[in-house]
Order: sequence, then structure tokens, then C-alpha cells
Amino acid sequence: MTGEPRIPRGPDALPEADAGETSLRQAAKAALRKALRTARGGLDPAIKVQWDARIGAQVVAWWRLRQVAAVGVYWPLAGEPDLRAAYAELHAAGVQLALPVVMERDAPLAFTAWTPGEPTIPDEMGVQVPAALRFVARPPALLVPCLGFNAEGYRLGYGGGYYDRTLEAAPRPYTLGIAYSSQQAQFSHAPHDVPLDVVVTEASRIT
Repeated sequence: MTGEPRIPRGPDALPEADAGETSLRQAAKAALRKALRTARGGLDPAIKVQWDARIGAQVVAWWRLRQVAAVGVYWPLAGEPDLRAAYAELHAAGVQLALPVVMERDAPLAFTAWTPGEPTIPDEMGVQVPAALRFVARPPALLVPCLGFNAEGYRLGYGGGYYDRTLEAAPRPYTLGIAYSSQQAQFSHAPHDVPLDVVVTEASRIT
């Protein structure tokens, strides 16, 4: 990529909405999600591999500073950064890894222990989970895939609200948003939303 990245604009570009304009804001956010998906899906595969390696290295560097015992990771979907090489490195260092499991709609995520290389099967949402589920407590740190993020560190997800509900209960895990720098966008957030602790991209540096 050359030059300054184009930052998509979200529903914050609209005036303050009354009840009748809520649908317009929802439509604007849906359009932003579609634009971000399309842009991410259009990344050059060779560049994506390089960027994934950079992001993974930053995640490992973060862990070496924090030394948390368990980390919630994610299985890459729809062009999300593929960090499985970093997961293997964390596992080799003794970190307990956990994958999210959707138990039901409108509910927080559950987590199952996962070892890189073990058999997996798709769940009802089409996400890979271990063939043998071994439920564990919510890890103290979570890698959270982002469809988009803004300058304040707020995340734009896919609209299901699973991570939002997962992060409501105290104590809140340390959250590392995972995204490409080109996914930074302008959008508003609700007063109750909490920003990610850090957003890790191919251009970031963990210090």
C-alpha cells in the first residue's frame, strides 16, 4: 500500500438521530461493515501472509511482557488475520489457549481449551471448535478480531454482540483487538461501550 490509507466513514457522519432516524444509522453501520469486509477480502494474499506474521509477532511480544497463563484466541474467518503460527508459539511456551464457543444467541461466549493441531469440527455458526469440548473459565486476556476499529480504540464487530456480552462481567479481561491498519474507520460508539485495551495491527509495535 502506498500513500495515506483511506479511512471509511461510518454512521457518525450523520446528524444526531431521533427515534425515527435509528434505522438510518443502522443502515449506515451495515454499509460500513460491508465496505470493510470487501476491502479486507481484496488484500493481496502474499501481503496478507506478511501482515499476519507481523501481527502474530506483536501478540507473542505482548505475552512475553505480560506472561499471562491463559489467552483466549480465535479461529480465523472471512479474511481475518491468521495467527495460528503465533498460537503454536504461545502453546510451546506453556500458555493455555482457549477458543470461543457460541452456546446460544444473545448470550456471552463460552471458552474451551484448545491445543494447536487437535481435531476440530464446525459448530452451528460454522466456526471451528475442538471435536472434544473442554470448557474452561474465561481467560484473563482475549484476542478479539475486529471488522473495524476507530481512533479511540472502539471495535466494530459483525453485529452479533457476542464479545460485547462476554466482556460485560467483571473482572474484565485484557483485550487485544486484532485487525489490519487499513480497517481503521470513523464510527460512533454507545455511551456504555468500552474501548479495547490495545489494537494490534501489522503497523503497531508492542513496547
